[in-house]
Amino acid sequence: MTDSELKKREFYYYFLDIQTRWMDNDVYGHINNVIYYSYFDTVINRYLIEVGGLDIQNSPVIGVTAETRCQFFESVSYPEELQAGLRVKKIGNSSVVYNIGIFQKNLGHMLAAGYFVHVFVNRSNNQPISIPYKIREALNKII
Repeated sequence: MTDSELKKREFYYYFLDIQTRWMDNDVYGHINNVIYYSYFDTVINRYLIEVGGLDIQNSPVIGVTAETRCQFFESVSYPEELQAGLRVKKIGNSSVVYNIGIFQKNLGHMLAAGYFVHVFVNRSNNQPISIPYKIREALNKII
């Protein structure tokens, strides 16, 4: 998939509405860069909980973040309604690579592109473990 394809809304399969908050703005008057990473975490975990059945409090398997990055295209400020689009780029035995697109809700263009790697580990010892079947099944729906 090319960079220009990843900027298109139609290449994402799951969307989550995100309302910016007053506290998201920085002193320069736009949403601070670190806030985008919270958007990434939110859309991924919401999908894993809603579709993959992840029980974040009790599951013996959890996803830990191994790598993230963000490319910014346009700034936005509070108040703004956004949408985070999610797709899976690659699934391994114990890891998954996601692409995330942050879009203005009522406009089609992308504000930021995210790359996020989860490694699934045993909660008790933090050792990598195969992605549980139900989560893998959910991830396969958005590849």
